Amino acid sequence: MEIRTEETIMSPQQIQIADFTYELPDEKIAKYPLGNREESKLLVYKNNEIIERGFQNLPEEIPEGTTMVFNNTKVIQARLIFHKETGARVEIFCLEPLNPADYNLAFQAKGVCFWKCIIGNLRKWKTGILKMSFMCEGKEEFLCAEHIENLDGAHEIQFTWENKELSFSEVLELTGKIPIPPYLNRDTENSDLVRYQTVYSKYEGSVAAPTAGLHFTDSVFSRLDEKGVNRAELTLHVGAGTFKPVKVEQIGDHEMHTEHIQVNIESLEKIINAENNIIAVGTTSVRTLESLYWMGVKLLSGKDNPYLLEQWDAYALDGSYSRNEAFQAIVDFMKRENLSLFNAATQIIIAPGYNFKIISGLVTNFHQPKSTLLLLISALIGNKWHEIYNYALNNNFRFLSYGDSSLLMKS
Repeated sequence: MEIRTEETIMSPQQIQIADFTYELPDEKIAKYPLGNREESKLLVYKNNEIIERGFQNLPEEIPEGTTMVFNNTKVIQARLIFHKETGARVEIFCLEPLNPADYNLAFQAKGVCFWKCIIGNLRKWKTGILKMSFMCEGKEEFLCAEHIENLDGAHEIQFTWENKELSFSEVLELTGKIPIPPYLNRDTENSDLVRYQTVYSKYEGSVAAPTAGLHFTDSVFSRLDEKGVNRAELTLHVGAGTFKPVKVEQIGDHEMHTEHIQVNIESLEKIINAENNIIAVGTTSVRTLESLYWMGVKLLSGKDNPYLLEQWDAYALDGSYSRNEAFQAIVDFMKRENLSLFNAATQIIIAPGYNFKIISGLVTNFHQPKSTLLLLISALIGNKWHEIYNYALNNNFRFLSYGDSSLLMKS
């Protein structure tokens, strides 16, 4: 697929990341959330115009009959701080389960499980088992970590604990810390346990929040319901790769991280039956919806492994199928295989030149310079992103995870 710019014709792989940057002063980055989630500012871009609202006014901006899609993943307390007998601090950051590999089974595991992790201060942990004490119902318990093997930039870690009544999910709640974004340059605080989760989070697995959803409250949902806005949920577990900077000049040389998807038939059918606009809440919801379309195409085309969408697949597959055909293919597949959930993984990169198949709009925060998320925004609204971000910078909008919000309708 090719895209035309003002100067030349190029493929998405040839896009220069230097064209997707802007000056972001540190004082524009929101270090803490506002006291009330829905009191954040809302920049609305539609019909080629920018207007400024409050997030509590979002229901007024969403047309009746719209289907909004939410990522209901839940952030886990993925940071585990161990101290060796020497006093050396070693941090283990849980990325994704290895055995059991299924997220639900991994969090239900009793006594032992294996995870893919990042290790901080690894040079201080050459050998031996790390041990951390914690209290559970007035009794001292211990969590142990043993290094099993290196895994291409990460590590396989075996976690064990003696109390077989405790699941790994409960162990993490008693020992771990919420992994707030590194650019906040502060330690996790108790308030982050609540505020770095959406009010609709359900399924554990993310190491970063789908931050566009942090603004929603029960009050906003009530007004959306009154407006006749439909809602669907799906799950994409956000990986640490969401913060991975683009360090190459051309996008084609950047390797996208893999993230895991779960969706049930009910949600798929809500998308199939959507009569009007589909608006995604957050870039993770966009990535999930668009990935599911292409996975349906793989099923329709007889391609191998519909459970995985690689980075550039969407630019090579046959995009002539309708939204309903693609999503119905997944529903039919699930029924044939007697699946209650469609579990898959995506590496999709959405960059200028991408042809959106599902969404017509997006609720999202303001993203880092030179990020793949900024490429996604540009794919949706074109070069207008420059004007939108300049407006936000010049009108006291707060940026990044705990910052303000925007509603962007496809150009």
